[in-house]
Amino acid sequence: MDQKLESGKVCVTGASGFLASWLIKRLLLSGYHVTGTVRDPGNQKKLAHLWRLEGARERLRLVKADLMEEGSFDDAILGCHGVFHSASPVLKPSSDPKTEILEPAVEGTLNVLRSCKKNPSLRRVVLTSSSSAVRVRPDEDFDSNIPLDESSWSSVKICETLQIWYPLSKILAEKAAWDFCKENGIDLVTVLPSFVIGPCLPSDLCSTASDVLGLLKGETEKFKWLGKMGYVHIDDVALCHILVYEHEPLQLNSFGQQ
Repeated sequence: MDQKLESGKVCVTGASGFLASWLIKRLLLSGYHVTGTVRDPGNQKKLAHLWRLEGARERLRLVKADLMEEGSFDDAILGCHGVFHSASPVLKPSSDPKTEILEPAVEGTLNVLRSCKKNPSLRRVVLTSSSSAVRVRPDEDFDSNIPLDESSWSSVKICETLQIWYPLSKILAEKAAWDFCKENGIDLVTVLPSFVIGPCLPSDLCSTASDVLGLLKGETEKFKWLGKMGYVHIDDVALCHILVYEHEPLQLNSFGQQ
């Protein structure tokens, strides 16, 4: 029997980001009280779009948290029924991808989950992963008749060889999250969107929007590893996060059918 979780208090990490901003918008419209984590709560210019959202003045709280600082998410998560962890490093590394992308993605996810473990009110965690965590693999490994599930992972070796650090960070972070949640009895659901497109609520152009602009300008070299890409609207991704938080996730086949 599908049981819907009641609207209540939730936390969204990386609140000023492309997806997180849309997620907060939809959560507020649905009546939730939202605590968003940001690196600099005093940066009014960067956060102005959040305070303009309907319901923000009444039901939004922004607090400081650092992915690499254990315990910094304790205050934001304490008392929340749900946690949406969408914060993840996406900047292109200048010299040391392990330090700039891989470690923050994995350790940051674990730091959020360590704070979740301390929260007796927690019901469910929704983690934003990526389709790149399952689709970077040799062509012969794909079979459209076999649904992708928790046993389907992209090739770490291929990611390292091609030096595509974002997919690798998503693979390692999601694996670490599953292991931690299984060990500590945390109800975890992951969402693996394809290439996300749509309006950018923050004033600054996000990395995803910059990539779309690059494609339109013919900068296709860095996307060769992707092959054919699927696209999904940002609002649909935000709504999907809320759907799998409120309800038991559906078991879907490879065509997205129940």
